[in-house]
This record gives sequence, C-alpha cells and structure tokens, in this order.
Amino acid sequence: MRPLSFMLALGFLLAGACLPARAEIKLPDARGDFVRLCAPHMLGRWAHPESVCGCLHDYAVAVVEDSDLRLALLRGISETGVPTIEDAWVPPAKRSQIGATFTKVAKPTLQCMFEPLN
Repeated sequence: MRPLSFMLALGFLLAGACLPARAEIKLPDARGDFVRLCAPHMLGRWAHPESVCGCLHDYAVAVVEDSDLRLALLRGISETGVPTIEDAWVPPAKRSQIGATFTKVAKPTLQCMFEPLN
C-alpha cells in the first residue's frame, strides 16, 4: 500500500470512530398505545384503569388466536372500554366466529376486572 493510500484509509477509519453512535430505532409499543386508549374509558369504573387495561391486553385478548378477531377486539376495547367487535371490523368469512371469541375471552375479562393479578 502506498503511503498516501494508507494515510487516507487511516483517516477514514479514525473519522468513522469519531462519529456519534447510530440512534436507537424506537419500535411502536402496541401494549402502551392500547392502555393509553383504553384507560380513559375505565376512569370512574375501576380504581386502577391502567392495570385493568394492561390485564385485558395481556390475558383476555391474548387468548384469541385469530389475528383479525384479536385486532377487532383490541379496537373495541380501546374505543369503548368493554369487549366489543363490530361486524365491519372482521372479514365476512370470520364473522361467524365472533360469538365464540366472546365466550373465549369472558373468563379472563372478568378476572381482569374483578380479580386483577397486579
């Protein structure tokens, strides 16, 4: 390597070492967003609205395997404060599963509201 090439290469390496570290990429916090949207609907109903909403997210909604039904349920709770699924939020082929979804989330929902874990 010629001296000038070596000096240029060394300069680029040293300059790179002086650059600030790349900023961390912040990923959206889906749980935090859900709690932030849900909690105002729980004010006046429960002593700890954030805990109830977090529990609903972590336990009640988590038992729904189908992503379309789970997203619809998250939307319903965050918009109303109670488990709700509008037909329009679910593909037509899955609308017949709405009733079974409510049956599946009933027990964890009641536990979140009346027997919270935290």
